[in-house]
Amino acid sequence: MRRTMRNRHHSGPAAHQARRGGLAWRALALALALASPAAPAADKFPVKPIRLVTAEAGGGSDFVSRIIAQGLNANLGVPVVVDNRGGGVIAGDIVARAPADGYTILYYGSTLWLLPLVRKQVPYDPLKDFRPITQAVSTPAILVVHPSVPAKSVKDLIALAQAQPGKLNYASAAIGTATHVSAELFKHLAKVNIVRVPYKGTGTALNDLLGGQVQMMFAVSAAVTAHIKSGRLRPLGVTATQREPAFPDVPTIAEAGVPGYEAIQASGLFAPARTPDAIVRFLNEEIRRVLTAPAAREKLTPTGADVVAGSPEAFSQRIHRDVATVGQLFRAAGIRED
Repeated sequence: MRRTMRNRHHSGPAAHQARRGGLAWRALALALALASPAAPAADKFPVKPIRLVTAEAGGGSDFVSRIIAQGLNANLGVPVVVDNRGGGVIAGDIVARAPADGYTILYYGSTLWLLPLVRKQVPYDPLKDFRPITQAVSTPAILVVHPSVPAKSVKDLIALAQAQPGKLNYASAAIGTATHVSAELFKHLAKVNIVRVPYKGTGTALNDLLGGQVQMMFAVSAAVTAHIKSGRLRPLGVTATQREPAFPDVPTIAEAGVPGYEAIQASGLFAPARTPDAIVRFLNEEIRRVLTAPAAREKLTPTGADVVAGSPEAFSQRIHRDVATVGQLFRAAGIRED
């Protein structure tokens, strides 16, 4: 059943009398209308297709975006079109420049707000140009190594890296992704020198890991589960504070030798900065309704993603916390993008 933000207005004697008011009443109504141009649009939202901009097709962001789009389409009765764009800069720039009317929204992970920490030329300000709607999911990663790497545990890997500084390497997608931040935090806390090998996307990085061109990677469980079970990759630890239900014998990295380690990717939805409060609240409520439905949970749980579906304020706090803590890590590690 379609749901909109329309209010129903009923006519009666009082309403007829009000409509017969004098010039002063009409002048006041006109002034209010001019002062609040977004109010009528918010009152009727949505009345046309919604564009959901996200990352390239086939990745984790695309997967979650399509679950959200299908649910919103069914609940709101308007098409929700997923628009895949390569790179957080492109997707973020599109939504930052879009009309602030709720019809163009963004789904992206932490690259959106962490990339400006290391790259000067980013066409948006992640803290000023967007309004957080909700954090959709949080996703831990698994540290996996190619079978040719002799390490059988996290402690073995640290010992190997300390014995051969700069000889081990790890595959990483863009700066700010889980594949990157998880590895840099590991290097920082374990005090080891492991070289980053950057890739445009997780898929190509994983292919090279499977082929032995790189030695290790921090990847979400959905991407590596089949390869772990087939023996093509060896899991050493998970980046969350609790073990993964799918891999109960794989310890957390914190318990395996790096105390205090935790790295979980946050992903969520955004609207352009000036989007009215009423529309942001409406989208928050409807997206949370989609994500917490049994059908969505059944699809997301096997990927290792935990549904969050919180408030805009909670998501904003998470983003600001990430910018502060990861920014400190990047500065300490001297991470810059050339």
